[in-house]
This record gives sequence, structure tokens and C-alpha cells, in this order.
Amino acid sequence: MKVAHVTTVDISLRYLLLNQLKALREGYEVIAISSPGPHVEAVTQAGIRHIPVPMTRRITPGPDIQSLWRLYKIMRRERFAIVHTHTPKAGLLGQIAAKMAGVQVVINTLHGFYFHDHMNGWARRFHIAVEKIAACCSDRILSQNDEDIGTAIREGICAPEKLASLGNGIDLLEFDPVRVSASEGTVIRERLGIPDSAPVVGFVGRLAARRKGFLDFLAAGRLLTLRYPEVHFLIVGEADHGKADAVEPSAAADYGIAERCHFVGALPNAELPPCYRAMNVLVLPSLFEGLPRVVMEASAMGVPSVVSDVKGNREAVAQGRNGFLVPLGDVDALAEATGRVIADPVLGAQMAMEARCIALERFDERRVFEFVKGEYNRLLKGGKTMTSS
Repeated sequence: MKVAHVTTVDISLRYLLLNQLKALREGYEVIAISSPGPHVEAVTQAGIRHIPVPMTRRITPGPDIQSLWRLYKIMRRERFAIVHTHTPKAGLLGQIAAKMAGVQVVINTLHGFYFHDHMNGWARRFHIAVEKIAACCSDRILSQNDEDIGTAIREGICAPEKLASLGNGIDLLEFDPVRVSASEGTVIRERLGIPDSAPVVGFVGRLAARRKGFLDFLAAGRLLTLRYPEVHFLIVGEADHGKADAVEPSAAADYGIAERCHFVGALPNAELPPCYRAMNVLVLPSLFEGLPRVVMEASAMGVPSVVSDVKGNREAVAQGRNGFLVPLGDVDALAEATGRVIADPVLGAQMAMEARCIALERFDERRVFEFVKGEYNRLLKGGKTMTSS
């Protein structure tokens, strides 16, 4: 049977979904649909057929209608048994197109609702209305965090029985400190000119001012350099082009810490473990998350995390165990919590052990893949009305 996974941009296929797509090939013919881009090659090299459909990440009525029509025609032509959508724009257009095309089973994975408590009232109501429209077209909605399930029920987005808790996971064999030696982290430090004894604060993700809190990261970095003059910052990711809050690496100069910031760009998963080995702590001051992969990866590598106390992050970090939760937008608290980790080797070592244990308990992607397969099997057999999991 044919299964299509639809995302807005190709980078999501490569970094968020590729392992899932490969796992689903055992039993299904898997096709990926997204905007064309440089990451498509990695998807096709993994044996996944890709169908390009240009989609914007912003609200663009004209192009959005064109994308919807293209998706509809593809779904009619390909006769998918299942369409599984991801990310906000693809979730909306993909679910509607699948319903129009008469696809047997339509599933959406929530990677975190786009609306949030800090959004103005009109915008929040608009995005909730959009989610309601999309949910009407879906047979099952899988949420990466439990808070979004509560929100969906509270806001009347869909019936409770349409929702299920999916969670999120990573490859715990790839992100394993036993398989990635400390010397590999040392090589990264040497290559970047970071002294072996210097504490390293890491950031992994899109360089976005509000969505990922990257400017808060830089502001906290300025405070940290005053208190810990030897500190360095390892930043993995690129400016979130196409979004209004994209931040260029040059912004580090505005905070007076450019000489301490080491930007290595976006990296494939295979190159991330040595970067985590080079870090003492990961910082993620984001506005909201589904269930953040970077925190799961850091935990699996034995790296504590300091994150904003928002949905998604709260399910990835156990306060005081594998990291600290701090109030959203509180740069002083962010710097203080980060400083606690880098200034206390005993605390850092204890959190490192706890982080790995939590990752093994909660973040195994194989459980996610098996859950998705189970949902496919049940829904194809007609079990569309189910209790939430």
C-alpha cells in the first residue's frame, strides 16, 4: 500500500522524518512530498521517492490554493491508501487535499500547535479556526506532547477520541556517548580553536529570534562572558530564512561575543554527536516546541539542557535531573541556570548520567515507529473511532 508523508519543506523530511520513513518501508510503499530543495537528494538516496510540491511557510492565499490543487491532483493520481501530514502549512493543505481526493486514511502529526499563549487574540483565534478545519479532514491526530492534546480538547479543535499521544524519539544508537568518544569532541574544539578546558555552551536549531529564542541565547551569552570569561559558544544551525524573525550569525557582534561564538551551520545527524561531545550544556530558549529533538539528542549524549519553561520543553526536561527549566524570555534566569551547570562539575556530571537514563527511558524512536505502524494497521481495518492513547 502507498503511504505519503507530506511536509512543507524538504529539510523536515531529512532531519525529522527520514528514519521514520525508512522504518515504514517494511510493509508500505513510502512516498515523500514537500517543496523542492537541497535536502531532497538525501531522501531519495535513502530509497524514498519524492514528489515536489512548492509550498510557502507563510500565509499566501494565491500560492496556497495552487499548492492545494497540486496536492489534490497528485493524491488522485497516486491513489494513496494513507496520507500522513506534518508541520502547520502541509498539515492544513495536505489534510484538505487528501479529504478531497478520497484518501482512505488521513493522519496528522502535531509537532506543536503554531498558536500559543503569547500570541495576540485575533491571531490565536485565526490559527485555532485553521486547525479545526484541518482536523475535520483527518481520521487521527497524533500529538508529540500531551499539553497539545489538552489544548485541542479545550479549544474544541476535534473530538477527544480522534487524538492520541505519540511522543517523539531519536536513534539512541547513533546518539550514544559510548560510541562517540570524548576525543571526538576534543577534535571539534581544536578545529574551532576552543581550549580544551573552556566551558562550551551549545545551541542547536534554526537561528530564529522569537520561535527559537536565539537572541535570548546571545543575550544570555553576553552575561555569561562577564561571569565566566573563558566560556565559548558552539552554534549548530542556519538563519531561518523565509521567516520574519530570522537571525544571521553576524548578530553575535551586536552582543559583543562574536569572538566566542563558533557557527558551524546546519549539520546532518551523523555529524551532531561529536558536537554534543564538545558541549558542557545545551541551551534552548524557544517559544514553544512539539517535543524538541535537540534536547532528546543532548540528553542521549549525556549533555544537560537549559530550556524555556514552555510546552514541549516541559516534557523533555525533568527539572533538576537532566537540566533546568527557566521562565520564557528571562535572560538573567537563563544565564544563571546555564552558569550553574558550567561552574559545578559535580552537578554537570550528575545531570549527564541522569540525562542518558531519561533518554533511554523516554526517547527511543523505535517505539514511535511501532506506534505509527499500529495506527496505520488499525485505521486501514476500519478502526477510525478509538479512545485516545
